[in-house]
Amino acid sequence: MPQSAAYSGLNENSELEIKSILLLDDDPELLDTLKLHLESRNFVVTAVCDGAEGLREILATNFEVIICDMLMPTIPGDMFYLAVKKLKPALAERFLFITGHAGNPKVESFLESIDALVIHKPVLVDELINMISLVLRNSQPPEATLRMPDGGR
Repeated sequence: MPQSAAYSGLNENSELEIKSILLLDDDPELLDTLKLHLESRNFVVTAVCDGAEGLREILATNFEVIICDMLMPTIPGDMFYLAVKKLKPALAERFLFITGHAGNPKVESFLESIDALVIHKPVLVDELINMISLVLRNSQPPEATLRMPDGGR
């Protein structure tokens, strides 16, 4: 199958391949709503309300996608990202940031410095699913999609 068809979005098969998503947001209503929407699409979601809880989860599990709010108590999104990058560097490419603070110079500067994928609140579920697909595509090793079973070319 051509690569563009395989990665045009999440279909039933690719959703089933996702083992876990870490979702961090300090808004309990948004956290619960997004968790329910993602679980209804067969994602396994661990939802936490701050970066300290998120770091405990990161130490226990290698998540395939990390959806992280930028401004949270205890450890904000930028500091959470930097901590994850130090503890488990491979997970740094699996981030998708969400923020209600578009235009905040500190938030915008950080997001630009790491060339991050970001969704601005309010979060639309279809947009979130499309962005999750991008994170998965960007974090997949190229050799995993190009290697021939017999090692041939």
